[in-house]
Amino acid sequence: MFLTLPFVRDISFVFCFLVVNIPANATWIQNGMTVAGSNGKGIGTNQVNEPYGLFLDDQQTVVIADQMNHRITQWKNDNKNNEQVIAGDNGDRSALNQLNQPTDVLIDKETDSLIICDHGNRRVVQWSCRSGAKEGIVVAGDQGTGTALTQLSYPYGLFNDTLYTLYVADSWNHRVIRWIQGVKQGTVIVGGNGAGAGANQFSVPVALSFDRHGNLYVVDHDNNRIQRFSIE
Repeated sequence: MFLTLPFVRDISFVFCFLVVNIPANATWIQNGMTVAGSNGKGIGTNQVNEPYGLFLDDQQTVVIADQMNHRITQWKNDNKNNEQVIAGDNGDRSALNQLNQPTDVLIDKETDSLIICDHGNRRVVQWSCRSGAKEGIVVAGDQGTGTALTQLSYPYGLFNDTLYTLYVADSWNHRVIRWIQGVKQGTVIVGGNGAGAGANQFSVPVALSFDRHGNLYVVDHDNNRIQRFSIE
């Protein structure tokens, strides 16, 4: 389920995990159980191919960015041999019914839709979860590779807040960019100062999240570090 937490300046963010109370001294069984895949690379209904991101919904359905199969699949709880394709799987081109190496996926409960980081197409698409949806709509990017505020360059990670503002790890532009719902271009909130190791720079940021105070954390992949940016 979604957890909405209050922040300073009336900001609220959605954290995408199940809310559970885990004791500080908890331990886990050391042998994992496969819940999806583990049948070799392939396009079969019991296979994935270099999966990248995932989302777990309220019913413990695992939604997977099946990257090299160019699709989003869902795996029902305790049914590891019967996936359902819910977006893409129509080749790796740029039509609205296609995905190209998706790397992250979120569920927007307000609109009952997927938010997909369509990495290879340099865009973010929204795809209805309702049965029969055949294609997505572009909500960010899809304007070719470049540094303009209408463009993304091979994005990797996403975050969506309760105001449905989208935050994107715009990896090859070395920045985090914010897209407010309904606008035509984004706003750079950190980075965008070229690739580098300075405190105001990234080198291929790939994931992001926020703490309960609204501070931003970014996985700065090629700099081998995690950066925190404090909210003002």
